[in-house]
Amino acid sequence: MTTQTSDLLAAAAPRTVAVVRGIADDQFDLPTPCRDYLVRDLLNHLFEVVVNFQDLANKRQVEWADKPDHLTDGWQDRFKTETDKLIGAWSDPSTLEGVSPGMGLPQTVIGGMALLDLTVHGWDLAVATGQAYQPAPEAVAELHGLVEQLGPTARKMGVFADPPPTPAATPAAAQTPPPDLARLLTQTGRTPTWPPTP
Repeated sequence: MTTQTSDLLAAAAPRTVAVVRGIADDQFDLPTPCRDYLVRDLLNHLFEVVVNFQDLANKRQVEWADKPDHLTDGWQDRFKTETDKLIGAWSDPSTLEGVSPGMGLPQTVIGGMALLDLTVHGWDLAVATGQAYQPAPEAVAELHGLVEQLGPTARKMGVFADPPPTPAATPAAAQTPPPDLARLLTQTGRTPTWPPTP
């Protein structure tokens, strides 16, 4: 049994898992497109997402204040395992019913938020560590509507930055993402041609 959410997570996950597997321990202190987050911080955050959203699928409250260090022995394999569990957690149609007791949002939106983090942070980590990244097209298409819905509140809360101005020129060293992904990144306040010209 699957749901649209679990199918989208299953399409997006292998691409982000591949990026995570391509990160070396000596890259942990590199900057990322997420302001104030180094690669180490963003990996721990994404680990937290794939673990906590398993509980959110089952309408259990989670404690975001806990900040364990997930980057211990075997962390790349454990990330893959937890991501597989995330997909499984959202495969039951009952997970999409009702409102999240902890977050007060429809469960369909909560599932979309997991997909958003997995997709966008996959790009963040890829460009931070010099890797290629092509997200699942069906995930990107689905996320445009979600980001438009969440955008005003997310910007007030500081989760999204304001969309950056369109650059006059693309830095030669930057990867230029496909237009659909570039629009999604801009919606979340990212500069698609990161890193910007010094």
